[in-house]
Amino acid sequence: MTTSTSNPSMASLLKNRFVQTILSAGLFIQIGIWIRNFAILLFVMEKTDGDATAISLISVAEFAPIFIFSFIGGTFADRWRPKRTMIWCDLLSAASIFVILLALLNGTWKFVFFATLVSAILSQFSQPSSMKLFKVHVPGEQMQAGMSIFQTMMAIFMILGPVLGTFVYQQSGIYISMGIVGIAFLLSALVLTKLPKDELQEKAEETTSLWEEMKLGFQYVWSRKVLVILGGVFTAAGLGLGFIHPLAIFLVTERLGLDKDYLQWLFAANGAAMIIGGGVIMVISNKLAPHVLLLLGMSVTAIGIFVMGWSEFFWITLVAEFFMGLFMPALHIGINTIILKNTDEKFVGRVNGILTPLFMGSMVITMSLSGVLKEQFSLFSMYQFSALLFIFGILIMIPMFKIMKHVSVEAKS
Repeated sequence: MTTSTSNPSMASLLKNRFVQTILSAGLFIQIGIWIRNFAILLFVMEKTDGDATAISLISVAEFAPIFIFSFIGGTFADRWRPKRTMIWCDLLSAASIFVILLALLNGTWKFVFFATLVSAILSQFSQPSSMKLFKVHVPGEQMQAGMSIFQTMMAIFMILGPVLGTFVYQQSGIYISMGIVGIAFLLSALVLTKLPKDELQEKAEETTSLWEEMKLGFQYVWSRKVLVILGGVFTAAGLGLGFIHPLAIFLVTERLGLDKDYLQWLFAANGAAMIIGGGVIMVISNKLAPHVLLLLGMSVTAIGIFVMGWSEFFWITLVAEFFMGLFMPALHIGINTIILKNTDEKFVGRVNGILTPLFMGSMVITMSLSGVLKEQFSLFSMYQFSALLFIFGILIMIPMFKIMKHVSVEAKS
């Protein structure tokens, strides 16, 4: 009985015009992003002879806008029409790529950093608009399944993206690579014109100021206990991941005593597992509540990090990495579904803009400390402390189960 009801649900979800359009546009965006990222990385490495500072600036250009523009972008996303916002963001991203191409043709190669920066800024406006439309056009009971489809696509590109980006750059060079990126953004904008009209977003001229709306966003999050708890989970997870994110290479070379090339096998295992995990959640999406998915993701990540820090055998570390990847979609899908189900449509952008920097900010803090701490503590200690932070995040989650149970009882009555 369960199987017969879940398949038609998935079939109707895939027939949803909004889902089809967003998936198609997302395909072009992912192609553009991965070719851009690797073309710029390899190009900068060639131009600077592998200068670490120049290469690190690429990451700065990618992550800095999340802190500066995430909440601002989320607030504007709540004010603007989401379909029009997403189309304009893709068009402006494409325009920035073609401006950079002109700069490259004139010999100004350092403009390539600008491509990543502009695209990262625009994504802070586009991504919350996409989530708003998701809440409008996808039925609540299909939301989790829909999130799993997008997570699976992202996981596929985590494996194929680096290969695609490297291949295109090596075969074609920076000019053609960036040209393909610009065309990919334009094709995404063209596909997005097929989205349903912004009928639900048609509003009279806003009477409140931007600053007042930002204040309302913070008040809204603070008034929703589920969102406050989720903020705590975000912070704990960000701190935990930040400690170990820069240390993966040392885990391979120091803890396992292997060549650094073995790191690619850990990444491959993680990526392959994410594809499988996303597919599994698509099938069982109607059977598990989002907070249960989040708990599973946090628990397996904590265990996986503990095992990776403890293990001195490559195959054990590989298995731990695989299981972390297998349950990573559960973590992301659980978070996104909780946000959408517990946030009014008009606040989706601001809630996303508040919670995302909590994760990224805490991760960057511990990332910046991990190199110094590694000199003081062993890799084993670093990984165990990271696992402990995830356990702390699980403890923060406990009140969420009572709230969700109460909401479920009220919905049934």
